[in-house]
Amino acid sequence: MHYRKSLFATLLVGSGIIAGPITARADDSGQLQQLRTQVQDLDQKIRLIEQNKGAASPPPADVQKQNPSVISNSPGYGVISSDGTSELKLHGLIQADGRFYGGSGIASGNSSANAVPASDTMLLREFRPILQGTVWSKYDFLFTPDFGNGKVIVVDAFLNARFTPAVQVEIGKQKTPFGLERLQGEADRKFLEVALTNNLVPNRDIGVQLHGLVANGTVDYALGHFNGVVDSNSTDAYTAPDTNINNNKDFAARVFARPFNSAPGLWQGLGVGLAATYGTQHGTGGVASAATLTQSDLPGFKTALGQQTFFAYRNGSGGAPAAGNTYANGQRSRLSPQFYYYVGPFGVLGEYIRTTQDVARTIAAGVNRQDALSNTAWQIAASWLLTGEKSGFANPVPKRVFESGPNGGWGAWELAARYSVLTVDDRAFAAYGTGTASAQQLASYADPRAAARRASAWAAGVNWYLNTNVKLLFDYEQTRFNGGWTDPGATAILDRPTEHVISARMQVAF
Repeated sequence: MHYRKSLFATLLVGSGIIAGPITARADDSGQLQQLRTQVQDLDQKIRLIEQNKGAASPPPADVQKQNPSVISNSPGYGVISSDGTSELKLHGLIQADGRFYGGSGIASGNSSANAVPASDTMLLREFRPILQGTVWSKYDFLFTPDFGNGKVIVVDAFLNARFTPAVQVEIGKQKTPFGLERLQGEADRKFLEVALTNNLVPNRDIGVQLHGLVANGTVDYALGHFNGVVDSNSTDAYTAPDTNINNNKDFAARVFARPFNSAPGLWQGLGVGLAATYGTQHGTGGVASAATLTQSDLPGFKTALGQQTFFAYRNGSGGAPAAGNTYANGQRSRLSPQFYYYVGPFGVLGEYIRTTQDVARTIAAGVNRQDALSNTAWQIAASWLLTGEKSGFANPVPKRVFESGPNGGWGAWELAARYSVLTVDDRAFAAYGTGTASAQQLASYADPRAAARRASAWAAGVNWYLNTNVKLLFDYEQTRFNGGWTDPGATAILDRPTEHVISARMQVAF
């Protein structure tokens, strides 16, 4: 009984200590959330003591030191060792979407001759139980499987050694340090899907990177050595998932500076960076003398919100190069200047991507084509928190969470707008030599009758943050195309019909 009274006294004193700063800043929901969490932790300890009715006194001190502690503060739930050097936490991310096409939304791979409307659908976009932890104070690990989209894959699996803040080594399957929006947490993005720019950005890859924070934490750098994945893809997209299709590798480098991060003021939320990758990649069987081409190692491009393919090289699984497949055949480089700026409730993010890839195609016996094709994309996205919270690269903390009662509110509301463009190198469609129009079309790396030369999309969205764990998103996006369509007579090249998509998501993250 004495032990229980002392805990209640601790609870009251703790509440009094914390109440001071919260009273001074009544709108600081971060501190309010911390208070609630601590009260919940103390209440949990009291319940555990009540269950142990046979204990007349607290456990001996040496027993207490051997027992790990249960932690339930947001985000996640877990266990921490008695000496504080090891920790295991469970997080989760669930995204359930509805995707609805209006106007002339066309399913991937269709042309005017056999046009099939894209299907409205409900889908489990992501279902990720996330296991995260630390051992011996400096070795962090992350394991993330995903059961969404009707398949099971390992999204992340890596170990990060923190020798110092400036010197850290990360090994395993991880995000390639390149695209700004891609590096943003999946739960923190302003739109349901990443922009058109991410068609040119590598996603997850297996490798090792040296990274850290320097210059008093204002500069983040990364140097990596990876297997090398196709633009917009992860290693799980290959025929043999999470393996390399050849001996070639990619080098990646990124530096991102927040020069005013430690100086409160108008420019504190400014960040600018530059990222690049370089490597040599070949499609398997990617030489003229090869019998088959099993993996082109070239991407196809999809619309952002609609996720429908609007561009693909002449490629495929199986089939001989002499049959006309286009395949990666040499150097590949990527370059991306990028920035973000957050001040008060306003935020803006922008990036430019340029990818150059050597490609080849055998169009006839003894007739080969080779070129270095450069595809480009850019985006600009802005957001505004109507309820006045502070904007940032991560989700905002609502001033008043959505709940009933005198202390409840309507959560945080945000408006977002985005414009993005992707342009394919004209040489992907250029006809070489002489001949009829159809012969020239057949000589190109991509079929101009079915692959668009350019896509431009603008999107608008409304985000509702009910609390720090639950988020609702509502987006509309319109995408226009140049080329990629033929008339019923298959003679004139027309523009692919404009795509209109409305999509909604409920997200739970902890």
